[in-house]
Amino acid sequence: MSATLADVLRQFGPAYLADHLLNTAQAKAWRAIVACRTPALGGQLLACDSCPHRHWQYHSCRHRCCPQCGARAKDAWLQGRLAEVLPVPYAHLVFTLPHSLNSLYGAHARWVIDTLFACTAQTLGEFAASGQWMGSAHGTPAFSLVLHTWTQDLATHVHLHAVMACGVLAEDGQWSAPARQPGFLFPVHALSRVFRGKFMAALSSARKAGKIERDPQGQASAWRERHRQLYRHDWVVYAKTPLGGPAQVLEYLSRYTHRTAISNERISSVGQSDIAFKVRADAHGGKRTVRLPGVEFVRRVLQHVLPSGLKRIRHYGVLASSCKAVKLGAARLALEMPVIDPRVVEPVKSFMARVARLDVDLCPCCGTGRLHVSRALPGAKQLPAPGITTVWPKSRGPP
Repeated sequence: MSATLADVLRQFGPAYLADHLLNTAQAKAWRAIVACRTPALGGQLLACDSCPHRHWQYHSCRHRCCPQCGARAKDAWLQGRLAEVLPVPYAHLVFTLPHSLNSLYGAHARWVIDTLFACTAQTLGEFAASGQWMGSAHGTPAFSLVLHTWTQDLATHVHLHAVMACGVLAEDGQWSAPARQPGFLFPVHALSRVFRGKFMAALSSARKAGKIERDPQGQASAWRERHRQLYRHDWVVYAKTPLGGPAQVLEYLSRYTHRTAISNERISSVGQSDIAFKVRADAHGGKRTVRLPGVEFVRRVLQHVLPSGLKRIRHYGVLASSCKAVKLGAARLALEMPVIDPRVVEPVKSFMARVARLDVDLCPCCGTGRLHVSRALPGAKQLPAPGITTVWPKSRGPP
């Protein structure tokens, strides 16, 4: 059996906890990941009706940071977004915060993330409402933002991916294409400067209002030095019309919308003192192996656990939840698209048959019998604290 993130937390958890404290969100994520698909969460004993085979099937934790969960939620998200795609070119944009703000992110993650979303959305909204870039001024754009906070080696790299339709819904109800060419939205250098200006203004206001009091660079001299660094270079903004269309970008983003920074498949081995895991080596799918001390690996994983209740995916303009029912319908009408039929929620068994090509009721032993629930196991009333491992007796199975 391959190594998992739960294995890492079980092995290196005590050493990490000896010198580090967990916040509430990290503790919840830790408990969920370690308990996922174990007797701690309960399950069912499945028995075959044609042979003596029986096996336990334990429940999933469904935590957004668990690498074993999220497949069905990811698929549902992707299908939902594809159903909202308009028949126009789309652009893929990335707004990245400079790494000199990483220490502020470590101390005030919620403020940094909310401000990043707000400044990015305001920047795109202002450019989209300008007649200089769109064929109609004061139009409503259609875009979604997805938060990533990591690099392949799990370092902090806070950035937003934007998938944006090229065009706006004009005030007269018509769809207006970009002024220059159908697949071009905005110049990235102009986006970068406006984005930086908005974030820096918000940063100064937050300091004056006492909202970021734990900023490690909050002292006057450190604050001024960081300001000089942040204004020294343009902030990184990437924009490109996806060659494979919006479906290609949405498929890429869906791999990360309902999972955390690393999947179990990328963990190569768990040694006595370190972890080996795979990272992308080039743009052609090549891989290389990176090794980190176990405690450092745990630290890097936990820094990507978002504060409780914080949304990683947000929609704006035509796609905003407050007006999507009306404005998305108006955009589809303007583009002469057919009316969307109400989508039926796909049953779990149908999903597994389609995605994994797996008949979940077929006996894995004889291949002909059907499985049925012969016994139910309730989950534990309280999960073990991080760093404490519960071992179920093998002789009699789960309690």
